[in-house]
Amino acid sequence: MLPTGTVTINAPMQGTIVSYAVAPGDEVFIGKQVLVMDAMKMEHVVKAEVSGVVQRLGVGVGDTVFEGHPLIYLEEAEIAESLQGDEQVLDLDYVRPDLQEVYDRKAAGLDENRPEAVAKRRKTHHRTARENIADLCDPGTFVEYGSVVVAGQRRRRSMEDLIKNTTGDGMVAGLGQVNGHLFGEDKARTMLMSYDYMVLAGTQGMKNHAKKDRLFEIAEQNRLPTVLFAEGGGGRPGDTDGSGVAGRIVWRSPISRDCPAWSRWWVSPPGAASPAMPCCWLVAT
Repeated sequence: MLPTGTVTINAPMQGTIVSYAVAPGDEVFIGKQVLVMDAMKMEHVVKAEVSGVVQRLGVGVGDTVFEGHPLIYLEEAEIAESLQGDEQVLDLDYVRPDLQEVYDRKAAGLDENRPEAVAKRRKTHHRTARENIADLCDPGTFVEYGSVVVAGQRRRRSMEDLIKNTTGDGMVAGLGQVNGHLFGEDKARTMLMSYDYMVLAGTQGMKNHAKKDRLFEIAEQNRLPTVLFAEGGGGRPGDTDGSGVAGRIVWRSPISRDCPAWSRWWVSPPGAASPAMPCCWLVAT
């Protein structure tokens, strides 16, 4: 039996106490966050269903309790909700470190962040893969797939090096619209791929192949026209993260009656341009 005027906040589930947001003497209003529990590897916020002043804590941080166990003892009182102490000023421009890392990884493959590689292309009077895709697509419609993958060479190169020099693993690929003003958005949807000569000479590596194979599947399922800019050095023998060799097994399936596959399976040896066969348009740059 609880003393007259004493109420408790009980555990809503079985779990472990992660942290308390109140201490003895604190005022608690209904709806105030009072603690965090861990249950089934998920954290749960516990809010007060009664109001009062904290007398004592029923258990400590790290303790595991059953559902219904008293966690906080309160001297019952009418406490008006006050946001003064709990109000948080949100900085709408703040970017969490983990989200910033995502932004940085996605930006690593953009032309503006690869000035040295772009300069080499300009020196030989070539365009970049992204420039070709941007000029072909209707503005703002290209959605890239697999932009943050890196070459399968983790056993012999640092991650920093791979992010800087192999982001995308030699292929820029995704979905976009071409001539949408003529055909409408649905019919203008197009699968676009371009080997990126600025990454390992556009050679065909492990993740490069995985991206291509997945997008060929999507193109088949949705019956999408497919354009491949085929500039690259062929098969790449230097990947170390898998058990295979330079050749890759590539799925072959017809994308449309106008673009039948020549074979169901194909092994791509070094130097072979095997991805050309399922494409509706092949642009040799």
